[in-house]
Amino acid sequence: MAHKNTFVFIGLQIIAWIIFVGLSIEAGGLLVNFAFSIFKPEFVPNLYQKLDLSALYQSSLWVFYSMYSFVLMIAVLKALLFYKLIQLLMKLDTAKPFSSLAARQITRISYFIFSIGILSYIARQSAKNIMHHGYELSVLNPFWEDSQAYILMAAVVYAIATIFSRGVEIQNENDLTV
Repeated sequence: MAHKNTFVFIGLQIIAWIIFVGLSIEAGGLLVNFAFSIFKPEFVPNLYQKLDLSALYQSSLWVFYSMYSFVLMIAVLKALLFYKLIQLLMKLDTAKPFSSLAARQITRISYFIFSIGILSYIARQSAKNIMHHGYELSVLNPFWEDSQAYILMAAVVYAIATIFSRGVEIQNENDLTV
């Protein structure tokens, strides 16, 4: 049974690394796209995701920078979330999983998830408000369409972090009594 758990745990680490690399590439691609849309807008259709907001850049710099800031912050937070998950998976001792390090990391992960959810929700509501003023922002919807899922996931992960914290307390009490 222990061999099977180790195999699954290694598989989770590999998957987390793959997702982290993919999210890092996405964040980097969006950052490059942002720079090109400001300095060389003619190259934007050839770049990552072809996120061409040049019309928005021409009509309103404030809307362009605010919406692109939301996109970049969400992308970077997603990459950081998986970086924290990788840190947790690398340092987690499967023989004694209830450690203060694991409880802290899971709590931090829940904060990152909650931040992504709240930021996505604010971005989505801001985009809806800005669209009422005649700007076309529907191309940005995929970046923040799952805000409620992130908020719900943050609540679940925070509950798990609370259980881990209580598990650490119980484990420390048992260590003292033995």
